[in-house]
Amino acid sequence: MHSFEEKTLESKPIFNGKIIEVQVDQVSLPNGENSTRELVKHPGAVAVIALTEENKIVFVRQYRKPLEKALVEIPAGKLEEGEQPETTAIRELEEETGYTTDHLQLIQSFYTSPGFSDEIVHLYLADQLQVLDTPKLLDEDEFVERMELTLEETEELVEKQEIHDAKTVYALLYLKLRGMK
Repeated sequence: MHSFEEKTLESKPIFNGKIIEVQVDQVSLPNGENSTRELVKHPGAVAVIALTEENKIVFVRQYRKPLEKALVEIPAGKLEEGEQPETTAIRELEEETGYTTDHLQLIQSFYTSPGFSDEIVHLYLADQLQVLDTPKLLDEDEFVERMELTLEETEELVEKQEIHDAKTVYALLYLKLRGMK
């Protein structure tokens, strides 16, 4: 069996920000050659498929600066240091949608861009939603609009590229495969 492991020869930090760290690694390849890898280190994130009693999916529309446009996405956010993904999922659900739940189920964890980043997203399903008596505050630099859509309505937004991010498309595929109409 052939090993594809790349051994790190040297690692050089480039940037240490609020959300990500960037480093450049020199690696030894399986064939004995050397190469350079640019890596983004990320603390991980959660995303929540929130389903209402009416069988609608809860989304948020928010502006995404790297894309210079607003997207419709499932509620999501990054893990805080030492925070368990379930805690983050409930926090993000409450902050972004005004809903909470006692019924949270881990669906899958997946890597977003393993070619250059170690970001992992933990995808949860939340139903039996309850409206919060007192809505939670969003982060000071976060502005979202809540939307509740049927699966059929989301397909139109995928076509228009208003739903255009991997975690949300992954979530919609999951719902479709489990028979949601």
